[in-house]
Amino acid sequence: QVQLVESGGGLVQPGGSLRLSCTASGLTFRFYDMSWYRQTPEKERELVATIISTDHRTDYANSVKGRFTISRDNVRNTVFLQMNSLKSEDTAVYYCKAAGRRESYWGQGTQVTVSS
Repeated sequence: QVQLVESGGGLVQPGGSLRLSCTASGLTFRFYDMSWYRQTPEKERELVATIISTDHRTDYANSVKGRFTISRDNVRNTVFLQMNSLKSEDTAVYYCKAAGRRESYWGQGTQVTVSS
Protein backbone atom coordinates (compact mmCIF):
# COMPACT_ATOMS: atom_id res chain seq x y z
CA GLN A 1 0.00 0.00 0.00
CA VAL A 2 1.49 3.28 -1.14
CA GLN A 3 1.35 6.24 1.22
CA LEU A 4 2.59 9.79 0.85
CA VAL A 5 2.48 11.82 4.05
CA GLU A 6 3.07 15.56 3.95
CA SER A 7 4.05 17.67 6.94
CA GLY A 8 5.45 21.09 7.76
CA GLY A 9 2.54 23.32 6.85
CA GLY A 10 1.22 26.04 9.09
CA LEU A 11 0.69 29.74 9.58
CA VAL A 12 3.53 32.10 8.70
CA GLN A 13 3.85 35.85 8.25
CA PRO A 14 4.59 37.39 4.86
CA GLY A 15 8.32 37.22 4.17
CA GLY A 16 8.71 34.15 6.34
CA SER A 17 9.79 30.61 5.52
CA LEU A 18 8.46 27.09 5.79
CA ARG A 19 9.85 23.70 4.88
CA LEU A 20 7.43 21.04 3.72
CA SER A 21 8.26 17.34 3.80
CA CYS A 22 6.63 14.40 2.07
CA THR A 23 7.65 10.89 3.11
CA ALA A 24 6.74 7.97 0.90
CA SER A 25 6.24 4.30 1.74
CA GLY A 26 5.17 1.27 -0.24
CA LEU A 27 7.07 2.22 -3.41
CA THR A 28 10.65 2.31 -4.68
CA PHE A 29 11.08 6.00 -4.11
CA ARG A 30 14.20 6.57 -6.17
CA PHE A 31 12.38 5.55 -9.38
CA TYR A 32 9.66 8.19 -9.04
CA ASP A 33 9.61 11.80 -10.19
CA MET A 34 8.39 13.86 -7.24
CA SER A 35 6.37 17.05 -7.43
CA TRP A 36 4.65 19.58 -5.23
CA TYR A 37 1.29 21.02 -6.25
CA ARG A 38 -0.96 23.52 -4.54
CA GLN A 39 -4.66 24.31 -4.65
CA THR A 40 -7.01 26.97 -3.33
CA PRO A 41 -10.82 26.96 -3.44
CA GLU A 42 -10.69 29.57 -6.22
CA LYS A 43 -8.13 27.86 -8.46
CA GLU A 44 -7.41 24.51 -10.03
CA ARG A 45 -4.52 22.49 -8.63
CA GLU A 46 -1.28 23.91 -10.02
CA LEU A 47 2.21 22.48 -10.34
CA VAL A 48 4.71 24.24 -8.08
CA ALA A 49 7.93 22.25 -8.46
CA THR A 50 9.26 18.95 -9.78
CA ILE A 51 12.44 16.94 -9.19
CA ILE A 52 13.28 14.18 -11.64
CA SER A 53 14.19 10.70 -10.42
CA THR A 54 17.15 10.07 -12.72
CA ASP A 55 19.27 13.21 -12.61
CA HIS A 56 17.50 15.24 -9.89
CA ARG A 57 16.87 18.00 -12.39
CA THR A 58 14.36 20.51 -11.04
CA ASP A 59 11.70 22.75 -12.54
CA TYR A 60 9.55 25.46 -10.99
CA ALA A 61 6.45 27.49 -11.66
CA ASN A 62 7.36 31.05 -12.60
CA SER A 63 5.53 32.35 -9.55
CA VAL A 64 7.91 30.58 -7.14
CA LYS A 65 11.25 30.68 -8.99
CA GLY A 66 13.99 32.08 -6.81
CA ARG A 67 11.93 31.62 -3.64
CA PHE A 68 11.17 27.88 -3.44
CA THR A 69 13.60 24.95 -3.62
CA ILE A 70 12.66 21.32 -4.12
CA SER A 71 15.03 18.55 -3.04
CA ARG A 72 14.90 14.84 -2.29
CA ASP A 73 16.56 12.32 -0.02
CA ASN A 74 16.38 8.86 -1.54
CA VAL A 75 17.65 7.25 1.66
CA ARG A 76 14.82 8.69 3.75
CA ASN A 77 12.26 8.40 0.88
CA THR A 78 11.43 12.05 1.39
CA VAL A 79 10.96 15.07 -0.83
CA PHE A 80 11.22 18.59 0.56
CA LEU A 81 9.98 22.01 -0.45
CA GLN A 82 11.85 24.91 1.11
CA MET A 83 9.70 28.01 0.80
CA ASN A 84 11.24 31.41 1.44
CA SER A 85 9.98 34.99 1.08
CA LEU A 86 6.43 33.74 1.37
CA LYS A 87 3.58 35.87 0.07
CA SER A 88 -0.12 35.88 0.83
CA GLU A 89 -0.76 34.42 -2.62
CA ASP A 90 1.22 31.32 -1.62
CA THR A 91 -1.62 30.40 0.75
CA ALA A 92 -2.97 27.02 -0.37
CA VAL A 93 -3.14 23.34 0.41
CA TYR A 94 0.12 21.80 -0.77
CA TYR A 95 0.17 18.24 -2.11
CA CYS A 96 3.04 15.98 -3.06
CA LYS A 97 2.81 13.61 -5.99
CA ALA A 98 4.90 10.59 -6.97
CA ALA A 99 4.85 9.87 -10.71
CA GLY A 100 6.05 6.59 -12.15
CA ARG A 101 5.92 5.18 -15.66
CA ARG A 102 2.31 4.07 -15.46
CA GLU A 103 0.98 5.22 -12.12
CA SER A 104 0.94 8.20 -9.81
CA TYR A 105 0.15 8.73 -6.18
CA TRP A 106 -0.92 11.73 -4.12
CA GLY A 107 -0.58 12.74 -0.52
CA GLN A 108 -3.42 14.09 1.58
CA GLY A 109 -2.16 17.69 1.56
CA THR A 110 -0.90 20.16 4.12
CA GLN A 111 -2.27 23.67 4.65
CA VAL A 112 0.04 26.66 4.25
CA THR A 113 -1.37 30.02 5.31
CA VAL A 114 0.61 33.23 4.81
CA SER A 115 -0.94 36.05 6.79
CA SER A 116 -0.05 38.79 9.20
